[in-house]
Amino acid sequence: MDEIDDVFVARLMTTDLHTVTPDTLVVDAAGVLLDNDISSALVVEDGHLVGILTTTDFVEIVAKSQPKAETTVERYMTADPITTGAQDDVAAVAATMVEHGFHHVPVVDDEGTPIGIVTTSDLAAYVSGTEPLTP
Repeated sequence: MDEIDDVFVARLMTTDLHTVTPDTLVVDAAGVLLDNDISSALVVEDGHLVGILTTTDFVEIVAKSQPKAETTVERYMTADPITTGAQDDVAAVAATMVEHGFHHVPVVDDEGTPIGIVTTSDLAAYVSGTEPLTP
């Protein structure tokens, strides 16, 4: 197995992205997460990443409002999330995740367009050797 310092984000990131827009209703966003068995959706507007909504955000949604209310994703998403690039070092991304308590880091290209996501599950799969690496 490669040393983790020699691994780039592109090798571990998930590229099957699920997105919502800021004006998506939270009830619909919850459906996206549940229907796809995922724990985050990228919030995209005009092709650019503007936020992220995770299952953790739904704790706040339930605590602060009626989950079925006409509430939009924009109210609860993390706006302008910390991102990484495909050629960034995985060890640095992992350190950022630990420092901030993140479980998801969107991967964007030079224009801010989402191209992938790195999650704690991706890192665990790599370390355990159970997940094949993306070329």
